[in-house]
Amino acid sequence: MLTGTSSVIAGEEVLTKGAFFPSVKLAVPDDAAHKKYLGLSGSGKFDIPDIAAHVVIVEIFSMYCPHCQKEAPAVNELYRIIENNPMARGKVKLIGIGAGNSPFEVDYFRETYAVPFPLFPDKDYAIHDRIGGVRTPFFYGVAITKGKPAEIFFTYEGKFETADSFLELILKESGLK
Repeated sequence: MLTGTSSVIAGEEVLTKGAFFPSVKLAVPDDAAHKKYLGLSGSGKFDIPDIAAHVVIVEIFSMYCPHCQKEAPAVNELYRIIENNPMARGKVKLIGIGAGNSPFEVDYFRETYAVPFPLFPDKDYAIHDRIGGVRTPFFYGVAITKGKPAEIFFTYEGKFETADSFLELILKESGLK
Protein backbone atom coordinates (compact mmCIF):
# COMPACT_ATOMS: atom_id res chain seq x y z
CA MET A 1 0.00 0.00 0.00
CA LEU A 2 1.29 3.46 -0.87
CA THR A 3 0.96 6.13 1.78
CA GLY A 4 1.97 9.40 0.15
CA THR A 5 0.47 12.73 1.08
CA SER A 6 0.49 16.27 -0.19
CA SER A 7 1.74 19.32 1.67
CA VAL A 8 1.87 23.07 1.46
CA ILE A 9 4.85 25.08 2.64
CA ALA A 10 5.13 28.84 3.16
CA GLY A 11 1.76 29.50 1.55
CA GLU A 12 2.78 27.97 -1.77
CA GLU A 13 0.25 25.78 -3.52
CA VAL A 14 1.52 22.34 -4.48
CA LEU A 15 0.83 21.54 -8.11
CA THR A 16 -1.66 18.71 -8.42
CA LYS A 17 -3.06 16.27 -10.96
CA GLY A 18 -4.26 18.05 -14.09
CA ALA A 19 -1.96 21.07 -13.66
CA PHE A 20 0.84 21.77 -16.10
CA PHE A 21 4.37 21.29 -14.83
CA PRO A 22 6.03 24.70 -15.21
CA SER A 23 8.51 25.29 -17.98
CA VAL A 24 11.96 24.86 -16.44
CA LYS A 25 15.28 25.19 -18.17
CA LEU A 26 17.74 22.51 -17.14
CA ALA A 27 21.29 22.12 -18.43
CA VAL A 28 21.73 19.36 -21.00
CA PRO A 29 23.87 16.79 -19.16
CA ASP A 30 27.57 16.60 -20.03
CA ASP A 31 27.44 12.86 -19.31
CA ALA A 32 26.88 11.10 -22.66
CA ALA A 33 24.88 8.25 -21.09
CA HIS A 34 22.50 10.68 -19.37
CA LYS A 35 22.13 12.71 -22.54
CA LYS A 36 21.29 9.55 -24.51
CA TYR A 37 18.89 8.34 -21.79
CA LEU A 38 16.95 11.62 -22.04
CA GLY A 39 17.04 11.60 -25.85
CA LEU A 40 18.85 14.94 -25.98
CA SER A 41 21.70 16.16 -28.13
CA GLY A 42 24.04 19.12 -28.17
CA SER A 43 24.45 21.44 -25.22
CA GLY A 44 22.62 24.34 -23.65
CA LYS A 45 19.25 24.08 -21.93
CA PHE A 46 16.21 21.85 -22.27
CA ASP A 47 12.72 21.63 -20.78
CA ILE A 48 10.92 18.56 -19.41
CA PRO A 49 8.75 18.12 -22.58
CA ASP A 50 11.99 17.81 -24.60
CA ILE A 51 12.74 14.46 -22.93
CA ALA A 52 12.15 11.49 -25.25
CA ALA A 53 9.48 9.71 -23.18
CA HIS A 54 5.74 9.39 -22.67
CA VAL A 55 6.13 9.85 -18.92
CA VAL A 56 8.76 11.58 -16.80
CA ILE A 57 8.96 10.94 -13.08
CA VAL A 58 10.46 14.04 -11.49
CA GLU A 59 11.88 13.46 -8.02
CA ILE A 60 12.38 16.58 -5.93
CA PHE A 61 15.14 15.78 -3.43
CA SER A 62 17.77 17.47 -1.32
CA MET A 63 21.24 16.26 -0.47
CA TYR A 64 20.54 17.36 3.12
CA CYS A 65 17.22 15.50 3.42
CA PRO A 66 17.68 12.37 5.56
CA HIS A 67 14.53 10.86 4.04
CA CYS A 68 15.98 11.36 0.53
CA GLN A 69 19.23 9.74 1.60
CA LYS A 70 17.38 6.77 3.09
CA GLU A 71 15.10 6.48 0.03
CA ALA A 72 17.91 6.74 -2.55
CA PRO A 73 18.43 2.95 -2.86
CA ALA A 74 14.68 2.46 -3.45
CA VAL A 75 14.61 5.19 -6.11
CA ASN A 76 17.68 3.62 -7.76
CA GLU A 77 15.77 0.31 -7.74
CA LEU A 78 12.82 2.08 -9.38
CA TYR A 79 15.15 3.20 -12.18
CA ARG A 80 16.45 -0.37 -12.64
CA ILE A 81 12.94 -1.81 -12.70
CA ILE A 82 11.84 0.76 -15.29
CA GLU A 83 14.84 -0.05 -17.48
CA ASN A 84 14.15 -3.81 -17.23
CA ASN A 85 10.39 -3.58 -17.82
CA PRO A 86 9.45 -3.83 -21.53
CA MET A 87 6.25 -1.83 -20.89
CA ALA A 88 8.19 1.04 -19.27
CA ARG A 89 11.68 1.08 -20.85
CA GLY A 90 12.03 4.03 -23.20
CA LYS A 91 8.56 5.30 -22.29
CA VAL A 92 9.11 6.20 -18.63
CA LYS A 93 12.15 8.27 -17.64
CA LEU A 94 13.29 9.36 -14.20
CA ILE A 95 15.10 12.57 -13.26
CA GLY A 96 15.89 14.30 -9.98
CA ILE A 97 15.95 17.99 -9.13
CA GLY A 98 17.98 18.98 -6.06
CA ALA A 99 16.01 21.66 -4.21
CA GLY A 100 18.45 24.24 -2.89
CA ASN A 101 21.39 22.12 -4.06
CA SER A 102 24.40 23.40 -6.00
CA PRO A 103 26.01 21.35 -8.78
CA PHE A 104 28.61 20.21 -6.22
CA GLU A 105 25.91 19.03 -3.79
CA VAL A 106 23.98 17.22 -6.55
CA ASP A 107 27.20 15.51 -7.70
CA TYR A 108 27.96 14.53 -4.10
CA PHE A 109 24.49 12.98 -3.73
CA ARG A 110 24.87 11.19 -7.09
CA GLU A 111 28.25 9.72 -6.14
CA THR A 112 27.41 8.90 -2.51
CA TYR A 113 24.20 7.06 -3.38
CA ALA A 114 25.31 5.73 -6.81
CA VAL A 115 22.35 7.39 -8.56
CA PRO A 116 22.19 6.07 -12.14
CA PHE A 117 19.70 8.60 -13.56
CA PRO A 118 20.20 12.32 -14.31
CA LEU A 119 20.13 14.78 -11.40
CA PHE A 120 19.93 18.56 -11.76
CA PRO A 121 20.70 21.38 -9.32
CA ASP A 122 18.14 23.99 -8.24
CA LYS A 123 20.54 26.04 -6.13
CA ASP A 124 18.31 29.09 -5.70
CA TYR A 125 15.05 27.12 -5.26
CA ALA A 126 13.65 28.66 -8.47
CA ILE A 127 12.09 25.39 -9.63
CA HIS A 128 11.16 24.30 -6.11
CA ASP A 129 9.24 27.54 -5.52
CA ARG A 130 7.38 27.24 -8.85
CA ILE A 131 6.10 23.78 -7.98
CA GLY A 132 4.79 24.75 -4.57
CA GLY A 133 7.75 24.43 -2.22
CA VAL A 134 7.12 20.72 -1.71
CA ARG A 135 8.74 18.68 1.05
CA THR A 136 11.35 16.16 -0.01
CA PRO A 137 11.32 13.60 -1.38
CA PHE A 138 8.39 14.45 -3.64
CA PHE A 139 7.52 12.83 -6.94
CA TYR A 140 5.65 14.27 -9.91
CA GLY A 141 4.39 12.00 -12.67
CA VAL A 142 4.37 14.12 -15.82
CA ALA A 143 2.81 13.16 -19.16
CA ILE A 144 4.75 14.23 -22.24
CA THR A 145 2.83 14.99 -25.44
CA LYS A 146 4.80 16.51 -28.31
CA GLY A 147 3.98 20.19 -28.79
CA LYS A 148 2.07 20.51 -25.52
CA PRO A 149 3.00 21.51 -21.97
CA ALA A 150 3.91 18.67 -19.62
CA GLU A 151 0.79 17.70 -17.65
CA ILE A 152 0.92 16.35 -14.12
CA PHE A 153 -1.02 13.10 -13.75
CA PHE A 154 0.37 12.04 -10.38
CA THR A 155 1.92 13.48 -7.21
CA TYR A 156 3.43 11.64 -4.29
CA GLU A 157 5.24 12.75 -1.14
CA GLY A 158 7.61 10.62 0.86
CA LYS A 159 8.68 7.02 0.89
CA PHE A 160 7.03 4.48 -1.37
CA GLU A 161 6.50 0.92 -0.13
CA THR A 162 8.25 -0.85 -3.01
CA ALA A 163 9.67 0.23 -6.34
CA ASP A 164 7.52 -2.38 -8.10
CA SER A 165 4.25 -1.10 -6.61
CA PHE A 166 5.26 2.51 -7.30
CA LEU A 167 5.97 1.75 -10.97
CA GLU A 168 2.67 -0.14 -11.28
CA LEU A 169 0.86 2.91 -9.93
CA ILE A 170 2.71 5.21 -12.36
CA LEU A 171 1.87 2.94 -15.31
CA LYS A 172 -1.79 2.77 -14.28
CA GLU A 173 -2.20 6.50 -13.56
CA SER A 174 -0.43 7.47 -16.79
CA GLY A 175 -2.56 5.19 -18.95
CA LEU A 176 0.46 3.20 -20.14
CA LYS A 177 -1.13 0.11 -18.56
